[in-house]
Amino acid sequence: MSPKERSFLTRVRQVLPELHPAERRLGDFLCDFPGEVASYSAQELAALAHVSKATVSRFIQRLGYDNYEEARRHARADKQTGSRLFLATSADTAGEQSVTAHVAQGVANIEATFLAVSETQINTASTALLKARKVWVIGFRASHSFATYLQWQLTQVIENIAAIPGGGQTLGEHLVSFTPDDVVIVFGLRRRIALMDTLLGQVEKSGARLLYITDEGVPFLTQAEWHFRCQTLAPGPLFNHVSVMALCHLLTTRCIETAGVTGRNRLRGIEALNDALEEL
Repeated sequence: MSPKERSFLTRVRQVLPELHPAERRLGDFLCDFPGEVASYSAQELAALAHVSKATVSRFIQRLGYDNYEEARRHARADKQTGSRLFLATSADTAGEQSVTAHVAQGVANIEATFLAVSETQINTASTALLKARKVWVIGFRASHSFATYLQWQLTQVIENIAAIPGGGQTLGEHLVSFTPDDVVIVFGLRRRIALMDTLLGQVEKSGARLLYITDEGVPFLTQAEWHFRCQTLAPGPLFNHVSVMALCHLLTTRCIETAGVTGRNRLRGIEALNDALEEL
């Protein structure tokens, strides 16, 4: 990998063993809080790390940048990938965020998310899910948990639905089965895998209808028939996903409501079998 292709944090880690004490202190600081470069000037960063501005300048040159602004732009670009390290700040070490702050941010995330979601979007998406030949739900990394959760919830009312890939599986065996009569739900929350664009291209090529669920940092995808962007801001270094869960709940509930008698009959059948099998 050429120097230009390395991430900001990779550059810092690679030079650590050869640094002098002051530069090493700055390097260790940036390994813990790399996002500070994106947020502060060289003078401010020097104060935060308890080093001189000259030390910051030498350090930036060691990393292979022409100047501090170039390093700052690179750090900002890396921050957009969703690395939790870039979300942490040195101020976070001063104390715990209050429960009230977490709750307030969760409420704000839900409100901001659903301001951009219309009844028409939810209704048309729910109808399409119920009428689809098959519904496929895809998610990787953190998105995998949401994909399997939504698949399990929708199973209450949709018979032919699958969360892919399963353990030990590859995507090709599933992608080949996509048809224009299918709906594909893709969770694309940070941090997204490298092949996400390729996967979305395959969905488009198949002609299947795409329901795309992402965080607020993803530009609207024109090829998606429905693109729901969930706000995931948080007072700490982790993303807050309460709006994602709320959206999953709304989609499932609306599908059950829209299914009417057919949906209620399926739910009754599930409950009858659960009682008969004494699994619960």
